[in-house]
Amino acid sequence: MNNSQQPVLILGATGKTGRRIAARLEALGQPVRLGSRQATPSFDWEDRSTWAAALDGVRAAYICYQPDLAVPGALETIQAFTDQAVKSGLSQLVLLSGRGEVEAEQAECVVRNSGIDWTILRANWFCQNFSEAHFLAPILQGELVLPVGDIAEPFVDVEDIAEVAVAALTQPGHRGQLYELSGPRALTFAEAVAEIGRKTHRDINFVSVTPDIYRHALEQEQLPPEVIDLVLYLFTTVLDGRNTAVTDGVQRALGKPARDFSEYVQRTVATGVWDR
Repeated sequence: MNNSQQPVLILGATGKTGRRIAARLEALGQPVRLGSRQATPSFDWEDRSTWAAALDGVRAAYICYQPDLAVPGALETIQAFTDQAVKSGLSQLVLLSGRGEVEAEQAECVVRNSGIDWTILRANWFCQNFSEAHFLAPILQGELVLPVGDIAEPFVDVEDIAEVAVAALTQPGHRGQLYELSGPRALTFAEAVAEIGRKTHRDINFVSVTPDIYRHALEQEQLPPEVIDLVLYLFTTVLDGRNTAVTDGVQRALGKPARDFSEYVQRTVATGVWDR
């Protein structure tokens, strides 16, 4: 089997980035191996015995670590997976990382020091968090409550992340590159919610609360303590203004501007996901 016929392993294959990357690669005729617990062979971050089979015969891997590179033990897991990938003969790793996370940057170093080709995608918060994950239910209910104030974030469209990942996995010129991926303008969460409200012709409120109040609300929902700690870490540490600056990673990687939040909103409105 020559290199072009070997599949790419997509970890987090059912997630926001992974499923988009897999679909694009398949459209290009690139063999794909889906990395998830439901796939065959299965892949489970928490069961290292599944890794060798998932990696067997693949040429490259897209690494999306769940739940986040900031959680305790993530660095050791990334190191172990990278070691297994090298042992399995992979020639390339593409890592999804997060801007402003010290722990994520430590994981980046593991991949960069692997001895094989690498590309790092260091991304801002996703636009799609408002429509495919954490914030969808509150938006449908008409009020998004978060422990963040007037900090602006240049939300990045997951479609851009997927395009950059596919380019890195299929085209020359991306090896050894670190791309910081943001949208073209920074918005506060209040501004983002207001824009969704205007385009959906709905009254959607944004309410800023203290971390203690938010923690209590999450505890009332009986979320696991480690999940609560992670969520509050991301809101109180990463969202402190360190990532407000717009980056040129999408332009550098794709030769075109990053998608604007307004484009994401318009596209998402058409799907009806925000309809009550």
